[in-house]
Amino acid sequence: MNRFIAALMALVLVAACQRPADPAAEVGAKPQMTAAFDGLYGPNCAGCHGTDGRIGAALSLNDSVYRAVLDPAAVRRAIAAGTPGTLMPAFARSAGGTLADSQIDVLVEGIRTRWGRPAPSGLAGAPPYAGSAGSPEAGAGAFATFCARCHGMPRSADARAGEVYDPSYLALVSDQWLRTSIIVGRPERGMPDWRGDVPGRPMTDQEITNVVAWLAAQRVPFAGQPYAPRQ
Repeated sequence: MNRFIAALMALVLVAACQRPADPAAEVGAKPQMTAAFDGLYGPNCAGCHGTDGRIGAALSLNDSVYRAVLDPAAVRRAIAAGTPGTLMPAFARSAGGTLADSQIDVLVEGIRTRWGRPAPSGLAGAPPYAGSAGSPEAGAGAFATFCARCHGMPRSADARAGEVYDPSYLALVSDQWLRTSIIVGRPERGMPDWRGDVPGRPMTDQEITNVVAWLAAQRVPFAGQPYAPRQ
């Protein structure tokens, strides 16, 4: 009997000395830890960018014009550190995210190779991804020239493609979203890129910058109907 008790006590002591389960390790064992592109893209990116890089809430990664404007180095920065002023969070562990640098490399390379169709011609003079401060006054004229045919103008009734100047919409999007959408377009919604609004007359970088400035000026402190009448 004494031998049995001694053996039982020894087992208890051995169990007590075992290293407890590490909750962080269990979290790290989730699918995003796989080195395969699909296993990383699905749980981390598809919710916003679409299962095949298209038709998601965010801009389509499966778009050659977008990838030409946002080169692989910029894609990596966006994934690792997020994009200020947008809903794009940081995914790098060093920035508080869940992905290792090697996993971010897999995503960047996968985006390039999985959807690496040749870019269309005429992208050599594409406007830069980021812009500077623009003129709202000049932007009103540029919007009327390039955008109003589909989006209409404030207080008009012909906004077939949506009133992008509506303060409720503008409260949900950043200036960078507006700029990128103008440059890249929304092909899944029939919106052309910066070259196709007026045939033979692509928008210049300054015109895009001014349109974004004019749209930003349409924001109100507290979005939601009804709005106070503009003077």
